[in-house]
Amino acid sequence: MSKLAQFRDIGKKIVCVGRNYSEHAAELGNAVPGKPILFLKPTTAYVTEGQAIKIPKGCTDLHHEIELGIVIGTRATNVKEVEAMKYVGGYALGIDMTARDWQSEAKKQGHPWCLAKGFDTSCPVSAFIEKDKIPDPGNVDIWLKVNGETRQSGNTKDMIFSVEHLISYTSQFFTLEPGDLLLTGTPSGVSKVVSGDVIQAGLGDLVKIEFKVES
Repeated sequence: MSKLAQFRDIGKKIVCVGRNYSEHAAELGNAVPGKPILFLKPTTAYVTEGQAIKIPKGCTDLHHEIELGIVIGTRATNVKEVEAMKYVGGYALGIDMTARDWQSEAKKQGHPWCLAKGFDTSCPVSAFIEKDKIPDPGNVDIWLKVNGETRQSGNTKDMIFSVEHLISYTSQFFTLEPGDLLLTGTPSGVSKVVSGDVIQAGLGDLVKIEFKVES
């Protein structure tokens, strides 16, 4: 296994994009953004298969958000959009677990989303996916089921901002380093999960992950 394949161990940050699918923005009553909305998760948020997603203490409305993740392969700063794919080392499937009740309250108060988005186990991920396995990250099916019921089903072609644009834009503000993960946003269908639920998710037929939710 290459060093990059162990991105969870070498990456220094998780950069996430909010509201990158118009239908998802609409379902939460949010305006479609004119530029990418960025937020961060700490690397302590990572959880891999075989481990559980833990409902954080005090959260009463935990939501799933399935996303295509870009694993950075080469240090990237002030990247031009036309050169952005040169900096991609590979991919991962990720779930942006969100304490929606905490996020809603933070938004009302004008406070950051740190607790709502960055708690331990808030970033379940797949194993590393080699770059050549996804020749076009702008056209890949993405889905999520809870207890066998489909909750999210979309395609990255519906993203408002492309992978190339997201890498270029983000690199203007955050230097992206090898192993860093860039989550690209979620399609519509986000919903609540409770203790005992089993989440399954995938990128088409290429990769599938499964996590149990525990309190």
